[in-house]
Amino acid sequence: MIWGKAAALAACSMATLAAVSAPAVMAKDVVVHAGRMIDGTGAAAREKVSILIHDDRITAIQSGFVTPAGAEVIDLSAKTVLPGLIDTHDHITAGWHSGDPIRNAVTRSAYEDAIEATGFVRNTLLAGFTSVRDCGADTQVIVALKKSIDGAVIPGPRLWVAGTPLGPTGGHGDAVNGLRVEFADIPHISDNVIDSPEAARIAVRRLKREGADLIKIMPSGGVMSIGDDPKHQLMTDEEIKAVIDTAHSLGMKVAAHAHGKEAIDHTIALGVDSIEHGSYADAGSYKIFKQYGAYLVPTMLVGERVYQRAKEHPEQLNPSTAEKALVIGPLLQKNLRDAYAAGVKIAFGTDTFGLSDHGENAQEFALMVRAGMPAMEAIKAATANAADLLGSADVGTLQAGRYADLIAVDGDPLADVRQLEKVGFVMKGGAVVKADGKPMI
Repeated sequence: MIWGKAAALAACSMATLAAVSAPAVMAKDVVVHAGRMIDGTGAAAREKVSILIHDDRITAIQSGFVTPAGAEVIDLSAKTVLPGLIDTHDHITAGWHSGDPIRNAVTRSAYEDAIEATGFVRNTLLAGFTSVRDCGADTQVIVALKKSIDGAVIPGPRLWVAGTPLGPTGGHGDAVNGLRVEFADIPHISDNVIDSPEAARIAVRRLKREGADLIKIMPSGGVMSIGDDPKHQLMTDEEIKAVIDTAHSLGMKVAAHAHGKEAIDHTIALGVDSIEHGSYADAGSYKIFKQYGAYLVPTMLVGERVYQRAKEHPEQLNPSTAEKALVIGPLLQKNLRDAYAAGVKIAFGTDTFGLSDHGENAQEFALMVRAGMPAMEAIKAATANAADLLGSADVGTLQAGRYADLIAVDGDPLADVRQLEKVGFVMKGGAVVKADGKPMI
């Protein structure tokens, strides 16, 4: 029998089944009594609301506490209820093992990532994130993980997955960076490297065939990578356009890792759906964002954590990363402040890959508020805006017809957004996975 990465994840998932119980199965009709409800649309919070649920969908929102005949009542009358949160930039198969990408490349396997990821997705769901857009992982592993969650083999959030990001030789995401030249001859090590429009089109079609929902590209250099400069545009406009046009023709959105102004401005004008990071954007960039309707995913949490690591423990990072992190970390906060003030659309995303732990995603909210976003707008970035970026009318808000994905906290997150770091109740698709602060999975 030939065992591939997907088979390894499936075997690990079956072992997981023996160790965890399935989510609590809800009655066919359920009503949630919410003391306060923030519906995710940006509308004002409502007091004393009933959320009616049939199977996995919300059927109605009614004022007051009503109890339809035969419905099971979930009493959250002393809580604030919100939609399940959405992180639009996660790497949910990635943990922190070393700040040295070369060491990781030659010692870690996709099988280990697959096994660890079963815990990461559980932690993320229990933190109140019922939907996640994964912006870069081994394609076979992340697609198998998504299928395992969709098939109720393991618990986790709904996943939208990019698979392996696409970028140029020597760019952010080129696995050969920093290695001896002969490593470039390892089979498939450079399958994600695209150095022409034709290679770009083929790579997008291959990812679609392998199960990716969206495409992630690397038009600029990065922070964690070796030998590139975040300010430089490393993909040509023709390569970027080939990716975007091909992806859109297949019904796939495109997310672009872009720090430098040139890469940001060009990629937006070529039709990208979101810019991840956007560190060196300026007033001219924000006008282009608004002209084309692209989202900014500011990834404040990773910027904060890598900056702290570079200041306090630079020995844990490669020297190139430590140097870049000291510059990029503060820029991300300034960028969000200026972008929000300019009216750019913002979607919540953390870039979690181990510098912050999976399940700590909500720490992004406090950083967004610190950068000048009102708490309600930060919440909207993780609900309605995030769902819009995903292209989904099924998640993101508490409205009739949407999935019954909801969370509850004790306090008022509009007064103290850090309440969202202490989610005590989680429901996904009508099934309770956390209640009274205790996991049900």
